[in-house]
Amino acid sequence: MVGLHPLPAFRMSTAIQRLAIVVNPNKPGAQKLAEYLTSEAIRLGLTCDTTIDYPIAAGFLEGKDACCVIGGDGTLLGVVAEAVRFQVPAMGVNLGKLGFMATFTEAEARQRFSQVLAGDYRVVARSLIECSSSSGGRVLVLNDVVVKDASNRLVGLEVLANGRLVNEYYCDGLVFATPTGSTAYNLSAGGPIVHPSAQVIALTPICPHTLSNRSVIFDHETVLGVVLCEENATAQVIMDGHHHFEKPNDFPLQIKIAAKSFPLIQHRNFSHFELVRSKLNWRAQPSIE
Repeated sequence: MVGLHPLPAFRMSTAIQRLAIVVNPNKPGAQKLAEYLTSEAIRLGLTCDTTIDYPIAAGFLEGKDACCVIGGDGTLLGVVAEAVRFQVPAMGVNLGKLGFMATFTEAEARQRFSQVLAGDYRVVARSLIECSSSSGGRVLVLNDVVVKDASNRLVGLEVLANGRLVNEYYCDGLVFATPTGSTAYNLSAGGPIVHPSAQVIALTPICPHTLSNRSVIFDHETVLGVVLCEENATAQVIMDGHHHFEKPNDFPLQIKIAAKSFPLIQHRNFSHFELVRSKLNWRAQPSIE
């Protein structure tokens, strides 16, 4: 992985002419908001294609300038593969709970949508993890790769960095998180919050048998290997919430920072730590008694 260049902080934004809208119909108000945004886009002369399917169909984003995702972070994960494939920036409108990636509220979407369509936005590049199995599978991951025993028992996993042993972990599982995913399962497991512009992988053990086992941060040039310590062990690999590799011959796994990134639309005045303070209920300033 040597030679991977740091991701650009921002990408130039342009006016949007061809728009895709992805709607999670299970979110209250999503359909109504989609109808409003679609009518606004058509009023401004854009071509607009809408779907309620996520993950979205292969090729749905081909030729599009941007994609508006209405639902939440889970809905947004359903467009990642195609958005990365065609490098189509995605605008997430949060109708769910946390919304660390879907950063537009419904009110902001209604207020700012015409400005975004005119090019008043910024595109940030979110790093991805590339996870490969020994049997030939390969998946790009925006949030995290989680390795657990298939029967939810204690699992023994050996982790190597560039071919050298890091540690043998005996735990409920391991979380390999991107900076974007650091506020998801990684945070719940006691891992660190990582700034989204960093190109690193955060490794966090889940309920480790040895209490001295803590999170480890690996840089963008590190290639990780994950080996099952017991020959007859079975493990499941969950990537962005979906099961993928579950066969013994899928191990060892290889995990590294991907060469491609996920383009995410934010409004120009977006503040990452303002979002974190809001979602995690941090104090904006210390209280004075």
